[in-house]
Amino acid sequence: MEYKRILLKLSGEALAGHKGSGICPETLDTLSDEVKALSDMGVEVAIVIGGGNIHRGVAGATIGMDRTSSDHMGMLATIINSIALQDALERKSIHTRVLSAIEMKKIAEPYIRRRAVRHLEKKRVVIFAGGTGNPYFTTDTAAALRASEIDADVILKATKVDGIYDKDPMEFKDAVLFKELDYIDVLNKGIKVMDSTAITFCMDNAIDIIVFNVFGKGNIQKVVMGERIGTVVSSKLKK
Repeated sequence: MEYKRILLKLSGEALAGHKGSGICPETLDTLSDEVKALSDMGVEVAIVIGGGNIHRGVAGATIGMDRTSSDHMGMLATIINSIALQDALERKSIHTRVLSAIEMKKIAEPYIRRRAVRHLEKKRVVIFAGGTGNPYFTTDTAAALRASEIDADVILKATKVDGIYDKDPMEFKDAVLFKELDYIDVLNKGIKVMDSTAITFCMDNAIDIIVFNVFGKGNIQKVVMGERIGTVVSSKLKK
């Protein structure tokens, strides 16, 4: 395997599937199958899920909500998604733990770095919920932070398209797929793969990101085995 310990970043919209919002049971089942395949291979899997299928903090703020309140709602949405994914995985006999940055001990463990690492060492899938626990920070930034804390080998950014393009491939048929980008290029070109805080954090801590289509059957396993799929965003610190 190319990577032993990974952090998989899933968007909330990915869980919505064809429904567009909420949680699609078929999509949840498909994603849990992909994660199970990784666990069966012996990969240590950590996951960060967004909450955009239920509530997006920034979107709430644009219609007049207090940004802090709206972000707190978004963090709670990530916890709902995390519990849904945990249930889907445990129905497939995969031991899973949800660790929340917002304490709610009756439904999730509080996030403690050493506990998270120990769960991974015991081959449990760890789902990080509640973002960073702070408003104004996205789940992209939470993914970058948690990946650094657990010493993940790579961040796998799951999307609905095949990687990073020079323009939106859903709107432009002539969009060109990048096979590899440097963090500086992503920042300078304003490419919206992750927010600038997350990109800068990954660059400073030399964490590579692979952006790929999560709905391609077996794509996550292919990436873990070293097959070149999607777009690799790498740091000059590793060159």
